[in-house]
Amino acid sequence: RDSKLSKALAEKIKQTSARDIRLMEVCGTHTVSIFRSGIRSILPPTISLLSGPGCPVCVTDQKEIDAFIELSRVEGVIIATFGDLMRVPGTTSSLQKQRAEGQDIRIVYSTFDAIEIAKKNPDKKVVFLGVGFETTAPTVAAAIFSADQMKVANFSVISAHKLVPPALEALMAVENVMIDGFILPGHVSVIIGEKAYLPFCSHHPIPCVIAGFEPTDILQAISMLVDQIGNGAPALENAYLRAVTFEGNTKAQQMLDDVFEPADACWRAIGVIPKSGLKIRQKYEHHDAGKIFDIEVGESMDPIGCACGEILTGTKTPPECPLYKTVCTPIDPVGPCMVSTEGTCAAYYKYHICLLYTSPSPRDQRPNLVCRLLLV
Repeated sequence: RDSKLSKALAEKIKQTSARDIRLMEVCGTHTVSIFRSGIRSILPPTISLLSGPGCPVCVTDQKEIDAFIELSRVEGVIIATFGDLMRVPGTTSSLQKQRAEGQDIRIVYSTFDAIEIAKKNPDKKVVFLGVGFETTAPTVAAAIFSADQMKVANFSVISAHKLVPPALEALMAVENVMIDGFILPGHVSVIIGEKAYLPFCSHHPIPCVIAGFEPTDILQAISMLVDQIGNGAPALENAYLRAVTFEGNTKAQQMLDDVFEPADACWRAIGVIPKSGLKIRQKYEHHDAGKIFDIEVGESMDPIGCACGEILTGTKTPPECPLYKTVCTPIDPVGPCMVSTEGTCAAYYKYHICLLYTSPSPRDQRPNLVCRLLLV
């Protein structure tokens, strides 16, 4: 958070950025950090930052949300979930509404809290809603392993986990998405390591930099991406060396591999991405809620008029959604991007209070008036 270093990096970016470039921060925590530090306001007009599908709650498919809600209605079931799932709207309801109607839905801060609930309620079936990327998936895997070792038979998980590298491949195929470089997620990279991106980078020669979350981390990553683009030398670089290694967290990877196996997964707005999800392996299927319960979900529908899909793929910004700040607000969210603290719409609503857009072209959307929220 060194202001002198931040200003020096910002000045370097201004001097070396010679053409219009569009960089996507894949991680939702990066989106929030960029807004909170006012980074957009000190970048030259040649650089546009796009927010990608980096919010796990936001990319969870509508049918999965509906399945969670339906599962909460099963008699004798206690739902354990992280708090950011509670207000995500399903097709007809939400977990918050179901709890208000009397369903036993409990917010936990750790997967192991759900195991404790299962121990204290042996006559109930406790289901943890497994949503998240490679950052949280190892803790869920460890909980399943531990529950199996402790023979907590009434604990299970419904896995809706997503993997980041396959999503990068899918983004490159999205129509009208113009991405010149990726700011790769820091937390996910701590687990999977720099090496996990090598297949993607060998297939797509596009600048990629792993970044941390402080202002200087993000500005350094942007500077490195600008240099790569200016030199015409796309590469995979690590700007988060204090936390991310080439190999990653091998123990966490081993736990993931023991409990889960890759599976096709459906992402909101993107569709099915091959091998982008995690399903529980057969040896732990007695803790797999998807196999224990026969959940039937009717036709799932995304909220009418909601632009979450386009926002998650970087083809629209929240102000372009007709519901933004009118029908859809943090108090009464219509789509998941306004619910989660990592959601792009929520970040725009909280920090992006003085932007005026005049051009409908995605490449030319530069603010005429910028509220400098917090100059680094």
